[in-house]
Amino acid sequence: MLAFAFRRLLQAGLILLLVTFISFVIMNLAPGNALQTFIDPRIPPEQIARAERSLGLDRPIAVQYVSWLGAVASGNLGYSIRSGERVLTLIAGRLVPTLSLMGTAFVLMFVLALIIGTVSAARPYSFTDYAATLVAFAGISIPSFFLALTLIYVFAVQLGWLPTSGLQNYQMPLEGWSLFLNRLRHLILPALVLTLTGVAELVRHVRSAVSESLAQDYVRTARGKGISEQRVLLSHALRNSWLPIISLLGVALPRFFSGSVVVEVIFAWPGMGRLLVDAVFARDYPVAMGINLFAAILVLLGSLLADSLYALADPRIRYA
Repeated sequence: MLAFAFRRLLQAGLILLLVTFISFVIMNLAPGNALQTFIDPRIPPEQIARAERSLGLDRPIAVQYVSWLGAVASGNLGYSIRSGERVLTLIAGRLVPTLSLMGTAFVLMFVLALIIGTVSAARPYSFTDYAATLVAFAGISIPSFFLALTLIYVFAVQLGWLPTSGLQNYQMPLEGWSLFLNRLRHLILPALVLTLTGVAELVRHVRSAVSESLAQDYVRTARGKGISEQRVLLSHALRNSWLPIISLLGVALPRFFSGSVVVEVIFAWPGMGRLLVDAVFARDYPVAMGINLFAAILVLLGSLLADSLYALADPRIRYA
């Protein structure tokens, strides 16, 4: 197990180097730089050149990357070119809203996909099965931004049940339980969009895995022993369907982060996704690189989590 963990850490380090280098090169090859987003035409070109030299923007890309990598190794993600704040401080301020949105949607997606996929597999070619398939294909086909705008129009504009955007109502002095309920109302729509777009694909895979397990010999043997259908479904079929489901859950974590970028922009949710979009438009490379590093680490953690859950789901799996 220790040898496996060492190999995975070594692979993770190499992947992080490759991902951050490619991201750094792509961002620096884009036309312009952060200073050109707020250049005053009255400023002499010599002064702009001095500012670029002071920020190190005139150095070769490889030199800039090595300098950035050395700062990251010491725990410093740099400073925002636009605001001058520490990148780590900016990310930390947006981390809680993003994690609350992703965590809520992830739990809802997992529970709904497990229930709908299992019921659909237990009743093949029934109305429930056809309805679940229809909803799954609709969820895969509808873009998240269109779904978000539709839900805003229906539940916020027409019905007035939920707020259209933001983390909370800042015009009212809220604290304690009232603050929690107000933030919960603001969380419902963005979390619902992430849940519906994620659950659609997972339902199909859960149904496929459970259906395959129900066709196995050990399920027929369990039924022949007189075991109830509910116990056969939950203790035998569903339990032996965990491996493909775990694989998808490991991939779902980074996909949720990428999906939250669109959702956070539409709902003006003050999370890391919106911070990333603002940084890209402002060519604020240190902030964008810090968020890219976080996303890469999230991908690796999702893969490592899936590998760890494999051993718990199937005792036959051992990592040497």
